[in-house]
Amino acid sequence: MPAFAVFEPPARAGRSAADHAERCVFLRERFNWAAFLFGPLWMIWRRLWLVLIIYLIVLGLIEFGLLRLGIASPVRSMVLFLIALLVGIEAASMRRWTLLRRGWRDRGIVIADDLEMAERRFFDSWSAESAMPPPPPYAPVSSAGVIGLFPEPGGGR
Repeated sequence: MPAFAVFEPPARAGRSAADHAERCVFLRERFNWAAFLFGPLWMIWRRLWLVLIIYLIVLGLIEFGLLRLGIASPVRSMVLFLIALLVGIEAASMRRWTLLRRGWRDRGIVIADDLEMAERRFFDSWSAESAMPPPPPYAPVSSAGVIGLFPEPGGGR
């Protein structure tokens, strides 16, 4: 079953709860064909600017190093293919890192067949959490509720 990582946007004044919930992002953990085939264009489309800069610098350094070492063109092409494969595999991680850097909160993982079911499961559990009263800050323990080696609180050995 597919897994979806859920990210909540940073809170902003004046935004309704429904608008805030509407902006939540569900990232499916899987291989991304668009990132594999069109790496830099995919990064621009997703506004992963820092990821794009790092990608271009690393790619340029690798290409420069391979040319400097006199590596043949087929080997350089294979290295570029493997880098594109890595980008396709790690696409969700790159988006996750960017969202966290922008102040989004990681709300957990949802296991579901599709996006609609993942949203339904997440928001059902989210509304159930918000409906529960908060636990008391301190709950005193009665002598009848003591479990362990001592029959009563503060009892001797």
